[in-house]
Amino acid sequence: MSNSLAKTAAAHRKPGKSGSLGSALKNGGPMVWLSCLVMGLGNILAGQFIKGLLFLLIEVAVIVFMFLPEGGIHWLSMLPGLGDRPMQEIWDEEEMIYKYVIGDQSNLILLYGVATVCILVALVLFWRASVRSGYQALCLKRQGKKVPGIVDDVKSLFDGNIHKLLMTPPFLCLLIFTVIPLLYMMCMAFTNYSKVGDHLVLFDWVGVKNFVSIFDSGSIIGKQFMDVLIWTLIWAFFATFLNFFLGTFLAMIINRPTIKCKGLWRGVLSLTIAVPQFVSLMIIRNMFLERGIVNQMLQNWGFLAKDATLPFLSNATWARILVIVVNLWVGIPYTVMQVTGILKNIPAEQYEAARIDGANAFQQFRKITLPYMIFVMTPYMITQFTGNINNFNVIYLFTRGDPVGVGNTAGDTDLLVTWLYKLSVDQQKYDVAAVIGILTFLVLSVVSLITYRSSGSYKNEEGFK
Repeated sequence: MSNSLAKTAAAHRKPGKSGSLGSALKNGGPMVWLSCLVMGLGNILAGQFIKGLLFLLIEVAVIVFMFLPEGGIHWLSMLPGLGDRPMQEIWDEEEMIYKYVIGDQSNLILLYGVATVCILVALVLFWRASVRSGYQALCLKRQGKKVPGIVDDVKSLFDGNIHKLLMTPPFLCLLIFTVIPLLYMMCMAFTNYSKVGDHLVLFDWVGVKNFVSIFDSGSIIGKQFMDVLIWTLIWAFFATFLNFFLGTFLAMIINRPTIKCKGLWRGVLSLTIAVPQFVSLMIIRNMFLERGIVNQMLQNWGFLAKDATLPFLSNATWARILVIVVNLWVGIPYTVMQVTGILKNIPAEQYEAARIDGANAFQQFRKITLPYMIFVMTPYMITQFTGNINNFNVIYLFTRGDPVGVGNTAGDTDLLVTWLYKLSVDQQKYDVAAVIGILTFLVLSVVSLITYRSSGSYKNEEGFK
């Protein structure tokens, strides 16, 4: 009896096995096979006219786009060579003037080529959905069951398929504003798109030449990359963990029962958050210049001779230490706000039990407070670490990446992100900048994934006990 029930259940499940494209192509029959050529045909034959016409409309739109005079086929055909016609100057005998004929623009060819590839990938996904949907509808029709109409599909978006309704808009934004630009940048890394050699309008594929130059320690750009990468990781480490531990220490002090006016102290710390960073950082920069107020005050108080100054921003070591200290002033208030909420959620019974067992304040912090906070704040600290690697504001607005050595494109306080900005905006070396962007992405991804998967927040998602 159980075997027959199992066979019956399997028979009923097989037609509804909607996820398998292979089963649709294998068991669908001629109508499903034709729907591989004419998207939506299976839905139309099953009575889902609007859904089938939408699939067909998508196919027709893509075909029209591909065969336009400057459509997809045009851009794909030019993608291997990236164009070779320069702008031409032609003398017009009738008007007695020179006229300029616009030539190829490699950056547009690359952009539209990448966009066309993404459109074709999207078409393949829609094609797959069309075949599967048509197969499901035809199976339901053959079994004499009700084939859902467009109204049923819309209702399902607010019930069983609500995840599709909620995830589609952010997915489209991710595709348009993140994936396509990222693919464009990755392709750019394999070209010679740069002001060097006058390759800003027309450029060519150069393979992995840019990557080789970056990892060549004997080249100027390779040596600078290793120096900037090491400093970026050092900066991110100190900027993250000093903010965490000092912010935690300050939050615990304010949270002590003996401290009065807790709201006042937290409000004072919040002032650094309320003031725009670019305003406060530029003011601090002016304070620490060679003729800034800090050096002048030290001279007036007799700590420095009248003609002596401290090299706050002109010496690499001084500038690096100072930028870490200034970042503490910017970042500690955020940590205090985060930690304050966490401290209030630690069960008071744990501290009471620890005091009964004779634990002092330091032991309570080490055994109760710190493990709980690390468990809760690990994802936050990973976010902070990646944010500090990409901390453009503090570095660029405060030090401008200075000091810069002679012949270097990166300064001693430049991070990968600020160096990338200088290479692309100031120096127009887009090829090298694209390589650095890819490597920055890889560093962030690897560090974040390894750290998070090794943390208790990932291994023990049930909670801290």
